[in-house]
Amino acid sequence: MIYLTLFLVFLEIGAVSFGGGYGMIPMMMDECVSRGFLTQEQFMDFVAVAESTPGPIAVNMATFIGSSQGGFLGGLLATLGVILPAFVIILLIAAALKNLLKYKGVQGFLSGVRPAVAALIMATAVTMGLKTLFGIGSVTSAFSFNYKGLIILASLAGVSLLFKFALKRKASPILLILISAGLGVLLYGVF
Repeated sequence: MIYLTLFLVFLEIGAVSFGGGYGMIPMMMDECVSRGFLTQEQFMDFVAVAESTPGPIAVNMATFIGSSQGGFLGGLLATLGVILPAFVIILLIAAALKNLLKYKGVQGFLSGVRPAVAALIMATAVTMGLKTLFGIGSVTSAFSFNYKGLIILASLAGVSLLFKFALKRKASPILLILISAGLGVLLYGVF
């Protein structure tokens, strides 16, 4: 039963989410936490791991969550569920509707969806930031200041600013992930 549930949940996420992997994260969080697959803290840990591993974040998340619930087969079915809708849609678009983007209605639809996707991504970032840095997971949560998380955030912001103003280029995301991982080991593992 868990295998069918995983496949159907991630098929739904893949079918109704717009904006790529980051646009899927809010729906994944809602579905996985409400169904008891993961706690909110576990979900945030999965996001961190999925961010720092190669590949699309939505596929990584589906694989990690599916395998945590149903082993190898669970991971396979959740991954298949999340990618199947996009695969079918792109296949249909490529085969039948080559000039789809020239239509005003399609352009209007995409222009209307973009702000919603941006809002979903920002809402997820704010939710995760409040939970990670201040322990606020809901309206009734008690404030819990996480100085170690704030040190890591400030360090990453400092490195990013250093690269932007001193070196006149953006800091590599890989470098930022490695720095945050190193600081995490140092602050959470050693001290």
